[in-house]
Amino acid sequence: MGITKSESFTEEQNEIANLLKALANPARVAIIQYLLKVDSCICGDIVNELPLAQPTISQHLKELKNANIIQGTIEGKSICYCINPETMSKIESYFGGISLKLKNKCC
Repeated sequence: MGITKSESFTEEQNEIANLLKALANPARVAIIQYLLKVDSCICGDIVNELPLAQPTISQHLKELKNANIIQGTIEGKSICYCINPETMSKIESYFGGISLKLKNKCC
């Protein structure tokens, strides 16, 4: 979908699409799962956890941060990343709404 087509949709629809696009990679899903498990971490910890090179993980972290799914704080020479609870609430709310609607429908 071209950039100009996004004008045809609501702000919420565009936001959810951008969040899901950022999550549409197994490495990013693994990073989110790891951050949820440890509740915070430093980039080096993620590199030790996943079978990917440090630059690759940094690129995935950048994409997740650009989508506001994670947030990071600088601690000395390292960046400590954690889940952005506000964004995760939006994702939870979206999928929760879908599951509630599906219970009332039948094919």
